[in-house]
Amino acid sequence: MQLYLQKIFLLLLITAASIGVAQTKFSATVSASQISKNEFLQLRLTVENAKDVQRITPPVFKNFMVVSGPNQESGMTIVNGDVKNYIALSYVLKPKGPGNYTIAPATAIAGGKIFKSNMVTVQVSNQLAANTQGGNNFIPPFAGINSFEEAVPDNSFSDNILHKGESAAEKVSKNMFMKLALDKASCFVGEPVIATYKLYTRLKSESNLVKNPSFNGFSVIDLQMPDNVSYKREKVNGREYNVYIIRRAQLYPLQPGTLELEPAEIENNVSFIKEEYAGRQNNLMDDLMRALSEATIPAEGMENKKIVLQSQPAAVIVKPLPNANVPAGFKGAVGDFTIKGMLQKNTFTTDDAGKLRLIISGAGNLQLINSPEIQWPAGFEAFEPVSVDDLVKTTVPVSGRKIIDYSFTIAQAGTYTLPAIKFSYFNAKEARYKTDSTLPVSFTVTKGTGKKNIPAMVVAKKEGDNFLNKFIANRRWVISTVALLILSGLIFWLKKDAKKENFLKQNKLAAAAKKAAEQKNDEALIPEQHDWLQKAALLLHNDNSPAFYNELNFALKTYLSKKLQLPSQTINKKSIAEQLDKKNITVATAIQLQQLMNDIELQLYTPFAEKEKMRQLYDATDEIILLLDTYKN
Repeated sequence: MQLYLQKIFLLLLITAASIGVAQTKFSATVSASQISKNEFLQLRLTVENAKDVQRITPPVFKNFMVVSGPNQESGMTIVNGDVKNYIALSYVLKPKGPGNYTIAPATAIAGGKIFKSNMVTVQVSNQLAANTQGGNNFIPPFAGINSFEEAVPDNSFSDNILHKGESAAEKVSKNMFMKLALDKASCFVGEPVIATYKLYTRLKSESNLVKNPSFNGFSVIDLQMPDNVSYKREKVNGREYNVYIIRRAQLYPLQPGTLELEPAEIENNVSFIKEEYAGRQNNLMDDLMRALSEATIPAEGMENKKIVLQSQPAAVIVKPLPNANVPAGFKGAVGDFTIKGMLQKNTFTTDDAGKLRLIISGAGNLQLINSPEIQWPAGFEAFEPVSVDDLVKTTVPVSGRKIIDYSFTIAQAGTYTLPAIKFSYFNAKEARYKTDSTLPVSFTVTKGTGKKNIPAMVVAKKEGDNFLNKFIANRRWVISTVALLILSGLIFWLKKDAKKENFLKQNKLAAAAKKAAEQKNDEALIPEQHDWLQKAALLLHNDNSPAFYNELNFALKTYLSKKLQLPSQTINKKSIAEQLDKKNITVATAIQLQQLMNDIELQLYTPFAEKEKMRQLYDATDEIILLLDTYKN
């Protein structure tokens, strides 16, 4: 009875200690204050109970390399009616060498106020840690899986109790194993196979994936894992096991033949409780306090065993696609698809580039589909197509759509018709080839002013570019450069004569007015086309990376303001997410946009922006704008 009351009292103390006054707090914590030189360190910057967090600026990591981060998270806790919310950034760091280091305070702006976190100190020893992946800058994706972290108490196994005379190694071999499960043993080239690597265990352990299969001969799409590592129960030979999914992937074979899937390896640290230290009571309070009781067992009451488990290799027989009745335009698409075609505008001038958009929708090897070749009518000048994938990777097979944009120009005014475009694919379920096609598209081209309005990025991607084409595509820059040199010479000579200088000023004003009038006229002619990234493109090759990232951030938010019909002064991630949901834009697209905005903001708010990422983020922004344009307002 006394032990029972002690447990209740301890439980009440733990609960009472968690109750506090909700106030804004900014803190920095590290996973450990002492590490070896080949170990990783996690730094977490947390803002608690803030209504609006505008910015979190990390310190400069002078003595550490950033392996991962910033990784953003947010959440809320409720303890006895006391609600606390938090927003946090975390970084995985690796020390550059041994020493005693201090990580300076970070800065946060929340609710219009500036907060500073605490400093943290880390001691890095010159020794090497025995159990680490150090040196390869890689953190195993399943590091620290606690096999019984969420186990149901009244169904827990007792196999982690080591009885007298039992061998720990023999007990592990009887109660833990790995297995590779395939949803099919035979398939066609391009038909998906689901490979699931599972850990079966009746023991308490921490498991790290130390060898990932390479899947040679396959195109791989990893299926999304749940946020929290969970398990289910399965019976094998009459015994129940906790089963954990280690990796689950869709494999698309690229060639016929027998393809072997390599085994995966998991390193397990298994903890046994010696029989004489194991609790013998079995009541509700013991179940609630199980974890706390085990934590109080002394070292001599535990026996640890490290073991590496390996799944058995498996083979898939891949059949070639039939040679009979192959459509002329077939390019390896396997699944079930439809194709639609549309023009961005049905009326444009000879100065503009028309844009044909093909959308291939369905389920199958979408990521491997090549852009269909189009037989353009005479008089059309086509450019290299630009494609983007909008995939749902949680379905089997992968579903979604591939969006392909073809830009083209026409020199002569008139009415034109693009014929139907065929798309052929192999349906593995029906084991036959099928063909779908677009409808013919008609449009009108009117005579322009002679001032070409073709986006620079489209021109740069033109098929079969040669020197003459590049010169024509960049003729504005060449003419502008020559004009600038001539103007500089005129200014040099006109400085000698005040009257000529005044005349030059008048000419400049007239030229500016003319340019503004022409720009206004152009905007009136093509109101639907807007090069959102024009200024960012000009800054792309400039050494001033902060200016580039500022312009890229401004251009993206200006586009989102118009696309989502949000006032520019109130646009933020929350309002953007709400509007994306209202417009039925896919979760995958919303996550892609969120990650892009986080990447751009990181470059804006870090002390030094990364120039090598300028092209990557520019292309990602261009891609997301292209993707969002496929959704109607």
